[in-house]
Amino acid sequence: MNYASSWDFTLANYGPVWSFMVQIGLLLLCLVLGNTLRRTIPVFRKCLIPSALLGGTLLLVINIIAKRFGLQLVDNRLMQVITYHCLAIGFAAMSLKTEKSAHKTQPVQVLEFGALQGGTYMLQAFVGIGITLLLFLFTRYGHQVISYVSGLLLPLAFGQGPGNALSWDINFTNTPAAMFAGNGSFGLSLASIGFVVASVFGVLYINIFKKKGTLSVRSVSAAPVPAVQTDEDGEEIPDNESVDKFTMQMGFVALAYAISFGFMCLLGALSNFTNSIAWGFNFLWASLAAMAIKAGVKFLRKQNLMHRGYINNYQMDRISGLFFDLMIVAGVSAIEINDIKNYILPIIILSLIGTVVTYVYIRMVSKECFKGFEHEFFLMSFGTLTGTASNGMILTKEIDPGLRTPTSSLYVLSNFPAMVMIAPLLFLLSFAGSSLMHTVIAFVIFFLLWIAYTVFLFRRRIFKKRYANQPVIVWKEEE
Repeated sequence: MNYASSWDFTLANYGPVWSFMVQIGLLLLCLVLGNTLRRTIPVFRKCLIPSALLGGTLLLVINIIAKRFGLQLVDNRLMQVITYHCLAIGFAAMSLKTEKSAHKTQPVQVLEFGALQGGTYMLQAFVGIGITLLLFLFTRYGHQVISYVSGLLLPLAFGQGPGNALSWDINFTNTPAAMFAGNGSFGLSLASIGFVVASVFGVLYINIFKKKGTLSVRSVSAAPVPAVQTDEDGEEIPDNESVDKFTMQMGFVALAYAISFGFMCLLGALSNFTNSIAWGFNFLWASLAAMAIKAGVKFLRKQNLMHRGYINNYQMDRISGLFFDLMIVAGVSAIEINDIKNYILPIIILSLIGTVVTYVYIRMVSKECFKGFEHEFFLMSFGTLTGTASNGMILTKEIDPGLRTPTSSLYVLSNFPAMVMIAPLLFLLSFAGSSLMHTVIAFVIFFLLWIAYTVFLFRRRIFKKRYANQPVIVWKEEE
């Protein structure tokens, strides 16, 4: 490339100079328009449809119309790249936060919340694989073969959103043995449906149980969780420092992602197997790197080698919120309609059955393990395990605006046990996509893990004699 000619800001160099900024501008503009639609159209507001989902859908529709006139408004490949990176950056920011419980919580319920998340992932995994295995057997000799492993995208799309669904959709597409051609759009479509499921079904749940008289909105007389969280020692860097406080937060997030990138490069160079798992888990490595940085900062503070609290929970929330919003808008707009035309049937079946089994399982566990706040717990869990944590929190606040129940605290504290229980699914993804037999083996493993997690959650009912003398934990609201 001629360097002199490339250093030109005119439209002659639209690609290297303007393309990225235009795409980011489209994302932010449609995010604002999506919020406007949500605020002005009552049905969207009442159904709690996320603004980011509306913005992404709006950009997708505009792009489809633009193509009719020969215009390629959205760069699908770039949108996929943005989705991929935003997932990891959002997780890094979340993991850098100093986790504190705002309520008195029971350790056993923290573990149960983690087991519920692990059990739901395993349930969605083996049900999804079971569906596409059957579809594969019915279509294997037809014109359009349904990939046997494509159902494994259900827990990634519902449980983790568009970022991870896109990543493993691309991985399976690039694995010839998987016989899959989703090109990212299959996973992104499932994730988009998951957002709608979380919002619409959550609202229906609230209205149905309100009419039954078993659910009521809690008062907000208790002191709410503060909007701005400060360092525990009150020694944060001041706003009038030479470097902006927000810039410091972005620096820590960038450091975490840089460390994770180096780790992925190392894994990629070790072997074909480690290379296959390195790049699809960028969010996991970013989270682990962030945790290591947080532990390092804590150590330096204890040794009096660092005298200020550089990490601000409130601003980390804002960073993760921004990147997750961008991820959703970019993920939805990156859907290529032509890529999912041949997958409409499995997408519909996976979405319907996945929604039903997720609802039934979480509802049963909520009634069994979280008495006294089962509705709040259900809404948080269902919203999170079909959409995102934001969906879960929005639904919970509809009936518990003051966050009086320990639901939000349990979610924060259960992140680590949940990660451990979900890990088998994540590390078997590449294995499952390598052959039909491996997919069947993964199906059996996921089923057995689901049984194990479920037995733990329902242990009191299953082993009645053993737990006969142990009191059932029932949360009671303080007056």
